Amino acid sequence: MFFPYIRNPRLSQQLDNLAKEHSVTVLATGVNPGFAMDTLPLFLTGVCQKVKSIHIERVVDASTRRLPLQTKIGVALTPEKFQEGVKKKRISHVGLAESLAYLAWNLGWQLDNVEETIDPVLAGKDISTQYFTIKKNQVVGIKQIVRGIDKDRNKLIRLDLQMYVGARDPHDLILIKGEPDLRVRIKGGIAGDIATAAILANSIPLVMKKQAGLITTKDLPLLKLPATCSRGYYSVASNLTSGTINGGRSAKMC
Repeated sequence: MFFPYIRNPRLSQQLDNLAKEHSVTVLATGVNPGFAMDTLPLFLTGVCQKVKSIHIERVVDASTRRLPLQTKIGVALTPEKFQEGVKKKRISHVGLAESLAYLAWNLGWQLDNVEETIDPVLAGKDISTQYFTIKKNQVVGIKQIVRGIDKDRNKLIRLDLQMYVGARDPHDLILIKGEPDLRVRIKGGIAGDIATAAILANSIPLVMKKQAGLITTKDLPLLKLPATCSRGYYSVASNLTSGTINGGRSAKMC
């Protein structure tokens, strides 16, 4: 949903038409996909004269995350059950290929091939989370990599996502090879749950000013915390119900 135009062009057009018919603006966003591995790297290319390749690495300690995330990355499964879940598309991070497509599309890069691998990370000893008891050699999480390759076999984009229980040194790392080269590292990584709520709420005033239809984060002005919220944050739930988001195009943000 973050960038559905490549994999689901017909559904994207239908959703765009339906939104315009009802004067609604539709934006799908979040931390990943939506920011850490797509919108933020694209923003950083704005200081480059040339970009040759992009490599993004996100490492997440899944023990700090909610139950649905630990479930979707296969925590406490056997390696065999993990592979079965991958084949049935129950085990994976949804949206990594869309993040790659978003970057390639907005940089004007023509990709000849997209390669994706999904592998389990196994426990070296018995460990526990709030939700699972994991035996040695059972799955603690996932390593998922997607690569965008051009016709000359140049690897233009590599997105490397590691989410597993007990991951050491969580971080977000963006490496841009170009003029100039850029290396941006966020120690600890962007906190997925609280930041997801924040980016959704902070996008509301920007989305309300856009034309009806299906849009992406590229279509928005610079995303930031609204100035009136800088000294104290607000409840996402209360603000989603405090104003008329669609018809009246108004909402009390702070």
